[in-house]
Amino acid sequence: MNIDIASEGFAAVGSAPRLQIVALLVRAGPQGLATGEIQQKSGIAASTLVHHLKSLADGRVITQAKKGRSMVSVANFDHLHALAAFLLEECCVDAGRGNDDE
Repeated sequence: MNIDIASEGFAAVGSAPRLQIVALLVRAGPQGLATGEIQQKSGIAASTLVHHLKSLADGRVITQAKKGRSMVSVANFDHLHALAAFLLEECCVDAGRGNDDE
């Protein structure tokens, strides 16, 4: 994953309501939740929720699909794993090298 894609993903979850939505969708698993269910569980106003869902989809953090008359959102688990891996891929590589400024 390159830094631009990672930045988009992290920006997408960069607010408390969006992080709350992602947590709800992660807990829901691969079947996801309809927009009305997300609204009911989160208490986020419907008009605001649609805006948050669009931002999350644009950041590739969730996917959305129409099922009947409902829009169902699902956590994009592969992308979420890739974002976590991006943060941790170089974990501790500089540990123990000492301070070169001294």
